[in-house]
Amino acid sequence: MSPPLGGLFYFMPTAYLYKKISMKVLLLGSGGREHAMAQKISESPLLTKLFIAPGNPGTSLVGENVLLDINNFEAVGNLVKEKAIDMVVVGPEEPLVKGLGDYFKKDPELIDVAFIGPCADGARLEGSKDFAKHFMQKYGIPTARYQTFNPETIIDGYAFIHSLRAPYVLKADGLAAGKGVIILSDIVAAKNALKEMLDGQFGEASRRVVIEEFLTGIELSVFVLTDGKNYVVLPEAKDYKRVGEGDVGLNTGGMGAISPVPFADRVFMEKVEKRIIKPTLLGLNSENISYTGFIFFGLINVEGEPFVIEYNVRMGDPESEVVFPRITGDFLSALQASARGTLRNDALASSKKLACTVMAVSGGYPEKFEKGFKVDGLERPVQDGFIYQAGTTFGINHCVITSGGRVITATGLGISLVEAVTNAYKNLGQISFENMYYRKDIGYEFLGN
Repeated sequence: MSPPLGGLFYFMPTAYLYKKISMKVLLLGSGGREHAMAQKISESPLLTKLFIAPGNPGTSLVGENVLLDINNFEAVGNLVKEKAIDMVVVGPEEPLVKGLGDYFKKDPELIDVAFIGPCADGARLEGSKDFAKHFMQKYGIPTARYQTFNPETIIDGYAFIHSLRAPYVLKADGLAAGKGVIILSDIVAAKNALKEMLDGQFGEASRRVVIEEFLTGIELSVFVLTDGKNYVVLPEAKDYKRVGEGDVGLNTGGMGAISPVPFADRVFMEKVEKRIIKPTLLGLNSENISYTGFIFFGLINVEGEPFVIEYNVRMGDPESEVVFPRITGDFLSALQASARGTLRNDALASSKKLACTVMAVSGGYPEKFEKGFKVDGLERPVQDGFIYQAGTTFGINHCVITSGGRVITATGLGISLVEAVTNAYKNLGQISFENMYYRKDIGYEFLGN
């Protein structure tokens, strides 16, 4: 008698039946965002090896750092081939805007590598403020009224400024290293700023300038991971841009963040999905833009109604430092599904724990500051949170030293915002370096809620 069908499988090797899917991943970037993302990727059972280029001392704790210019596409491609890497995850926006995704699609040896990030056409959502505003207007996505001007139309720009009420918002069209947005209350100063920008204040980035009406409300950041059609909403966050307590002083890359955002309730988030997320993806498809990766919606809540301030085509920083600790589920598996076009909206979920992160910066930031100071306390155990490194590098005897303006971010988790904030500051209290400065009021406006 022939054995039953099941008997055939009895003699097959276990490895054949339960073949493990394993992956080598290359993460590009070197900041706190990349440290938080590397930490989350490293938790996946699918991971075989994680490389971070160029990384920082913090990322070296969860993967292998590789010294590499991430805007040198040939060098990135050669590393992927040499290490037989299965997936590339792009942290910052510049390589995406410059077309790294297109480079991978054109190389026969790289085309099958899972690439997390849009090609240059999709990256225009961040790379060109004018493109983004036109896109929003075309697809009925709520945003502020605007017009775009160049040196030949500067007189029209002055007239448009006169048609608005103060304050006046001027944005360099292209990437300007986070410095291309100017908000002024004086109309003469605004007109002077327009001329300076168009005269090359931010180089090619401000050869065109978007002027838009000022919206009054509370800002927040919403993130999705998408395969271009399907998407999963990640935990939302609110970051704190001003260097001084009470949200005063110069704008920075971010002094801290909280997640979730108290006012982003179910009703508000339903509006965000219906009016902003879904129309954005429908618009990308209508424009024949294939999009894989993250979309960061910089939003403002105007009396309960969401408006888009800007798009980014990557995760935020320091928002990542509160978003990734709250993600539950296999993050690497979700990235793989997004690359394959099989992403489910329940692929990831949000922890019930709340998170707060506080950024420790070099004294003088965001203006002139010194660096090269030893960072103490990194060896101490962290409870109820994480210490992420941003502007750090290795110094003499492999000690960690400061190398940038934003140096360390300390994240705290808790069952309440009070507990999360308390744990964040407790964790930051273990860290010290010369001229260290941080805000002491991150999240405090919501502690009564």
